[in-house]
Amino acid sequence: MPKIENLTSIQVLDSRGLPTISTEILLDDGTRSVAMVPSGASTGEKEALELRDGGQAFLGKGVTKAIDNVNDRIKNSLIGENPLDQDHIDQILNNLDGTSDKSNLGANAILSVSIASAKASSKSENLDLHNYFNILLGNKMGKTIDQVIPIPMLNILNGGEHADNNIDIQEFMIIPKGAVNFSQAMQWSSEIYWNLKSILKEKGLSTAIGDEGGFAPNLKTNREALELIAMAVDKTDLKLGSDVCISLDCAASEFFENGTYHLKGEDRELTSSEFAEYLEGLANDFSIISIEDGMDENDLEGWKLLTKQIGGKCQLVGDDLFVTNPEVLKK
Repeated sequence: MPKIENLTSIQVLDSRGLPTISTEILLDDGTRSVAMVPSGASTGEKEALELRDGGQAFLGKGVTKAIDNVNDRIKNSLIGENPLDQDHIDQILNNLDGTSDKSNLGANAILSVSIASAKASSKSENLDLHNYFNILLGNKMGKTIDQVIPIPMLNILNGGEHADNNIDIQEFMIIPKGAVNFSQAMQWSSEIYWNLKSILKEKGLSTAIGDEGGFAPNLKTNREALELIAMAVDKTDLKLGSDVCISLDCAASEFFENGTYHLKGEDRELTSSEFAEYLEGLANDFSIISIEDGMDENDLEGWKLLTKQIGGKCQLVGDDLFVTNPEVLKK
């Protein structure tokens, strides 16, 4: 069986031009693999901690402290270990950190090593990473799954923390659920994206893009954003609701203040029940079948209301709500 021979981390820049960590792992059979860690613009307050340097360099966003943790403490603990035992590798990392939010070593340091180890193991075993993960799942659950390529969700209009505009909802996505294969799904989505751009131009609206690639015009309401997307779907000779549906990432925690939802772009303040009704209306009118972070991460009563009202017909996703934390999921 292979063993970990070396670990090396360096600082690189992510898609937003901010520092992040890149870790390379070397196994004694000669296998090398690299993993870089992403970073979100909006994060939950209970989310595992990205360790940043502070100070002047990179506006305090440097990750040299996390890098030092990999190149010193983590490296010394993993040299000679079997990377094929992913549970064991991850347990060493968790024990070495010793905190619930990964604030000692940094979630970015830990994640880069964990993913690099998994990628190196799959490469050493001559397996694609998705097949390797399926084997790991089988080892834990007693059975593997039939793998399929998921239907993509494509971010075509940005607001919130992802754009410098007045739209409150962070992401407006299309789901080409009627496509017969992935290739057709991407063709439809590309055509809708460019048709949306032409519609924005016709209306004299900005076609500048947000930091996740969607257009970021100033609009009067969130509903107007959905109306523009519906027009782009129609211009592509597709049907909203059958060929294409819509998904939202509200990132509602970003505009939840003092117990109410502040839609600053619309100059409205809504209670939890009112905002649940607001989202229900949008879902009904625009074939929205998935909503991420529709309520504030601490507004559990709001989540109950939203689940009761549309949970049976719309997928509700908790990102800032669950922050991949088992204890939060149990609660």
